[in-house]
Amino acid sequence: MLQQVTFGIPFTISASSILAKTIMVFIAFKATRPGSSCRKWVGIKLPNTVMLFCSSIQVMNCILWLSISPPFQEYDMDSYPEKIIIQCNEGSVIAFYSMLGYMGFLAAVSFVLAFMVRTLPDSFNEAKYITFSMLVFCSVWIAEMPTYLSTRGKYTVAVEIFAIQTSSAGILLCMFSPKLYILLFKPELNTHKTMLGKRML
Repeated sequence: MLQQVTFGIPFTISASSILAKTIMVFIAFKATRPGSSCRKWVGIKLPNTVMLFCSSIQVMNCILWLSISPPFQEYDMDSYPEKIIIQCNEGSVIAFYSMLGYMGFLAAVSFVLAFMVRTLPDSFNEAKYITFSMLVFCSVWIAEMPTYLSTRGKYTVAVEIFAIQTSSAGILLCMFSPKLYILLFKPELNTHKTMLGKRML
């Protein structure tokens, strides 16, 4: 019964965290302009609020889903002759696609915001990494949905696992591999002076 919810809530928390990070990158750039009113929003309170608010919407959606029409185990005896396929029936299809749609919405908003500020100076180039990571995330899940709908039984689970692993790896690689490269192979670039130099350029 908790299979889909256990997948949906952690991914929503991840997407909410990336959205909060994207908003902070956008505000941090705006706050550097003289007389900007965005300076009052710089701090840890705004990203924490964004993450908690966006995650709580998904949690409430999942609680409502489990209360009204939760997923259940189903036996498919029609798809293949002489075989019984045990699979997960989502219960409320509307709730299931609402969960997926909300995750996609958060990822899309993060992608659009990061794309808007992707041309910021190098000291703010976190937006470039977020743009690529959300592009990978959205591409994987858009490609996964038709395959998910056309498979049955253990193949459905395999498709879900592949999508989860691929999208997670895409986010981690796009966001953290450039930082790891600098830390491990170019430590001389990891200095305050270098960052200030890039900002001036």
